[in-house]
This record gives sequence, C-alpha cells and structure tokens, in this order.
Amino acid sequence: MMPPPGPGRTRGAADGRAVSGRGPPTMALVTTPDESPDDDPFRGVPIFGDLARLFRQQGSLSWDAARQLATAIATDGGSEPNVDPVERMKIEQLARVAELHVASETGLPVARSGAGLSIVPVTRGQWAQRTLDAYRPLFEELADSLHAPAAPDLAGEGLGPGDPMAWMAPLLEMIGPMMLGMTAGSMVGHLAQRTLGQYDLPIPRPGGDELLIVLSNIDAFGTAWSLEPDDLRLWVCLHDVATHAVLGVPHVRSRLDELLHRYLSGFEGDASGLEERLGRLDLANPGAIGDLQSSLGDPEVLLGAIQSPAQLALLPHLQALVAVVVGTVDHVLDRIGTTLIPSYARITEALRRRRVEESPSSRFVERLFGLELTQAQYDRGEAFVRGVLERAGDAGLARLWESERTLPTPAEVDAPGLWLARIELADDI
Repeated sequence: MMPPPGPGRTRGAADGRAVSGRGPPTMALVTTPDESPDDDPFRGVPIFGDLARLFRQQGSLSWDAARQLATAIATDGGSEPNVDPVERMKIEQLARVAELHVASETGLPVARSGAGLSIVPVTRGQWAQRTLDAYRPLFEELADSLHAPAAPDLAGEGLGPGDPMAWMAPLLEMIGPMMLGMTAGSMVGHLAQRTLGQYDLPIPRPGGDELLIVLSNIDAFGTAWSLEPDDLRLWVCLHDVATHAVLGVPHVRSRLDELLHRYLSGFEGDASGLEERLGRLDLANPGAIGDLQSSLGDPEVLLGAIQSPAQLALLPHLQALVAVVVGTVDHVLDRIGTTLIPSYARITEALRRRRVEESPSSRFVERLFGLELTQAQYDRGEAFVRGVLERAGDAGLARLWESERTLPTPAEVDAPGLWLARIELADDI
C-alpha cells in the first residue's frame, strides 16, 4: 500500500501513485486536502472547474453518462410503448413449456431458487438499463485496468512546457471516467437494438430466476424472415432457459465469472492512440470539432486497450469454456426443438446465421470480453459435444456438471476422448 501523498503532491485516481510537481501543473482526479489550489490548472476557468468536480464524483466510470446514452441509443431517442399484458400472458405460457422440457432433457435445476423461472418481456430501454446493471462489475473491472497511469515526468519524457501534448494529460485524466461511461452505455445501447433475450452473450448475471426477452426485436426479426411468431418466441425461450440452466451450475458459473474478471482486469491502458489523434487536431480548422467527435467516438482508440501477455495466456481457457457452454445449449435446443417446434429447422437456420453475422458493435463487445463468438467457436463446441455423445452417450456428457475438475481443458475440448479418459482415470485413483 502506498503511503499518503505529502504536501504539494496529488494522487492519481487510477493507481494511487504520486504525480510529480515538476513541469507544468497537472490535475489528478483525486486531490489531497493539503494540496495548494495552484496545483489545479483549470481553477481559473469556471466551467472546467465544475466539470472536474462532476467527474471526480463519478469514480472510475461515469454511470450517469452510461445510463443516459444506453437508453438514448436503445430507444433511438424516442419513447417506447409498454408490453401488452396479453403478450405477457402468452410468454408466461411459453416459459412454462420451455422450463419443463429443458429440465427434463438436461436433468439440471432450471431455476436457482427452486421457485420457478419468470420470463419477462421488456422494452429495449428496459433491457439496456437492466443489462447495464448486470454488467456493471465487468465494466468496473475494465475501467480499473484501463485507468491511465499518473502523468509522466514531462521533463524526463522530453515534453517541455511548450509541447502541445502537455495540456492533454490533465484533460484526458479528467474526461476518462465520462468517456468510459459513454463507451459502456453505447455498447449496451447498441446490443439492446438487436438482442432477442438475456443470453445472446453467454455471460452470467447476478442471482435470480428472471429472464428478459425483447419482444419488439423478436417480432421484427420474425417478420423480416417470415417466421411463425409463436414458434420463434418459443425458440428464444428455450435458448435462454437452457443457457440459464447451464450457467446456473455452480462450478460452471464461478469458473466463467472468474475467467471474465481476470481477463478484463488484465488490459493494459495505452492512451497513445487517443493522444496522437488529439495532437493532430487543428483547433483553427472549422472541421476540428467533427474530428474530435470522431476520435472520442472510436471505442478502439478511446479505450486504448491492448491485450497483455497474461490475457493471451488466459484466453484459450475462457474460449474453451464458452465453446462447451454454447455447444451444450445448441445440443439441448436440437433435442427439444425438433419435436416441439414445427418450424424449428427454418428458425434455427435463420438465427444461427444471424449470430455469426453480428453487427460491428456486437463484435466489439465480444472481443472486449474475450468471447469471440465466431462460427468456428460454435463449431468447436458442437464437435466436442458430438464427440462425447459418440463415445459415452448422455451419461458421459452429464459428467460436465459434477465439479470443476470435470470441466475440459482447451486441449480436451478439441479431443473429447482425452477428456473422457482423464475423468475416468481420476475416478479409478
């Protein structure tokens, strides 16, 4: 633990390191009570002072900005009608059907509480707000890992007082939480525009047995593909109930949570891309504002996230587990859907094509979380499940849910026979 900064020093919000007082004064997000007001370069500009106080209150990520932007994007800036109560009753009936069939097929507890599932139709805006809350621990992990380090020693870095980059350090540190909040809100808002249910991304959510589906998106997709509405709704219910059951297995959930948090905490912040773009701006040019907006609106540049060696080592384990989850869910859907849904084959073809043709914003979220839900990933999961069933049947596949020890390694996902040999050998010891 670092000792508290002494007089005349400021403490960076990202990692608690002291900011050198040499060179032009810099502003940290967190200031100590004994520091001089002369250390604040914006104290003479009221609007900057007000903004600085606002941003300090937001912590590492501005949730006010995230919520406002998520709702604005999800709803296209308009209002949404509430879901018709009649439609809610229809979904409740489909939910009961899905719950019974998934429980029978998998042998897994579908509801964690034991009181039954509740599938709730929501608007896009409601989905965005609930999802932002559910993903908040992940975004906060990301924000902590991406926090820019304390301002460098300008003299030591060769940046003299007249260098045009010198003024950016305090500005970037000030607007960082707001920009990260806007990025989180933008990502979730765009997801809300096309998501069908709660588990388009196989990410565990906080405890509870309430699943969200977005009827407006489901019905719009069904209309575009000329699909039977009730069949499509039942397909989505089956998919989300099956995913909820698999992610509800304690050791699967805890392992996936652990891998996601470790991956997001492993990013190394690199603001050089944004600094370079801002440094090229000609503020005398009338088009400079548009260039600034473009720079701040590019999430790849804004986050400045680069994969660390630790992340690259972790990624195969995260992707292997995700492949097993999506492969198992697809298998359960095929088993149930082919006999329960008359137009199952047609709906499945449309939806599985949709998921590998995701929008750029969806792909960015997947890469950010380390999921990479490409066709190859789904094929990998399908091949693992098929290989286990061919060698050991349903009883062999059920071994996945025994303990964390029986989860396959990355190599075993690609060689199901090795996985079966390992867990059977362990039983004989």
